[in-house]
Amino acid sequence: MLLQRIQQQFIDSADLKYQCAQALAPMVEAATAAVLASVTGGGKVLSCGNGASAAAAQLFAASFVGRHERERPELAAFSLSADASVLTALATDFDVRAVFSRQVRALGQAGDVLLVLSTSGNSQNVIAAVEAAHERDMTVVALTGARGGRLAQLLRDTDVHICVPHDVPARILEVHHLVLHCICDGVDAQLLGLPEALPNETENLA
Repeated sequence: MLLQRIQQQFIDSADLKYQCAQALAPMVEAATAAVLASVTGGGKVLSCGNGASAAAAQLFAASFVGRHERERPELAAFSLSADASVLTALATDFDVRAVFSRQVRALGQAGDVLLVLSTSGNSQNVIAAVEAAHERDMTVVALTGARGGRLAQLLRDTDVHICVPHDVPARILEVHHLVLHCICDGVDAQLLGLPEALPNETENLA
């Protein structure tokens, strides 16, 4: 019984990713272009989310400052979810809804990108961060799920919305991780050139 349930989790995850491949690819391409334009033009990417989405935001920043799969010059990215001292100070002295927005106002500039992750699209602190980014004339790349929630209504034509059509947070997050990997890979491909084949394709040819 448990074995079948585990297998079904793999199947459901794979099915959703397959369904999203064609539908979301244009938005992922647009997000990659926005991020690339920012970091090559002297800008930076600020990322944020709550819970598991915060971990994804940190992973994205680490991949930019460090590397994804290939060696390249470091790129400017910060996770607004990472500094416990800043987060707890803002939550105590102001309001938990301001933990990201105040950081955006402090660090964000026109030409920067704010990358936000929210499976529901209704996280108040993420919504406040998007509003702050618009005040700074930043582009927003929003990764959401279901129908995008309130966040979808705030986005501008110049922003990019990647909405996973599913209601289960675990499945949405799995696609979000893949999207982030695609953005990192896409930036690397534009900066370093397209590899002859993806890593798994290279292994299959060996």
